[in-house]
Amino acid sequence: MSDLWTEVTIETTTEAIEAVTNILFENGAQGAMIEDPKDLNPDKINDYDWDYIDENMLRKSQDELVKIKTYISDEKNVEDFIKVVNEKVQNLTEFGLNIGNGKVYTDSVREDDWANNWKQYYKPTKIGNNIVIKPEWEEYNSEKDDIVIEMNPGMAFGTGNHETTSMCVANLEKYVKKDSTVFDIGCGSGILGIVASKLGAKNVLGIDIDEVAVKVANENIVKNGVENIMKAVKGNLADDIDRSIKPDIVVANIMADIVILLSKDVRDFLPENGLFISSGIILAKIDEVSKALEENGFEIIEIQKKGEWACILAR
Repeated sequence: MSDLWTEVTIETTTEAIEAVTNILFENGAQGAMIEDPKDLNPDKINDYDWDYIDENMLRKSQDELVKIKTYISDEKNVEDFIKVVNEKVQNLTEFGLNIGNGKVYTDSVREDDWANNWKQYYKPTKIGNNIVIKPEWEEYNSEKDDIVIEMNPGMAFGTGNHETTSMCVANLEKYVKKDSTVFDIGCGSGILGIVASKLGAKNVLGIDIDEVAVKVANENIVKNGVENIMKAVKGNLADDIDRSIKPDIVVANIMADIVILLSKDVRDFLPENGLFISSGIILAKIDEVSKALEENGFEIIEIQKKGEWACILAR
């Protein structure tokens, strides 16, 4: 596998961040890094939308452009990805969004360089009640009851979904029991499945369509000593799951349109009292996702909102 990746940068405005990142995810991006100087001030840190913040970024000028970056493997059709993303970004003006200059440009980076660049943004952080996500190169003094998850994000990590991740973690803390079986669909770096394993689940399966994500997830599974509980496999969402295995919980932190597509498949293999935790849903898509879930026999238990994102719990 090539270690050469294309760094795709989109220059835009604060107003267009959600729409632009959604375009990236819809077209196969595994994550996005957002640099928005307007949000980088000490008064707004507690409300910040990203996963991690580097102190040096707090000193950046307030008149800089918003830059959204993602990384695409050169083994994929990068040219088509860039063409589609550029067209969709430019089309956002038809919906009245100010995209700024909307410039899309690229650079080539090696995986090692990319990973090292990300380290400045990736710091230990507590999500949920007791879960601490700690990058392997950072020091952290754990407190009583902390459950520390060591991660190396590799190329599968994305910082755009902190609020969706924290909602999923909080719900896993609430609903995972000893001996639970949990499926994590679209597992990425494996964070949610590893959390479920650490919370006492007996059997956890992570599945992702991206080969790099599966590789990184399995490395993180071993790093956290849960390889006897969890494994990650390459597959097309729910299509490749062994339907003879009945999960107690299915968690999918992906995006609204994929949750809609998944709703029938998940209903088919989830037992009657099983729980479907779906997140990565922008607020504007809540009704559409809820309708799809209900049409496929789910009962909506709760809709949680955090920032611009929603998490829907259904049985």
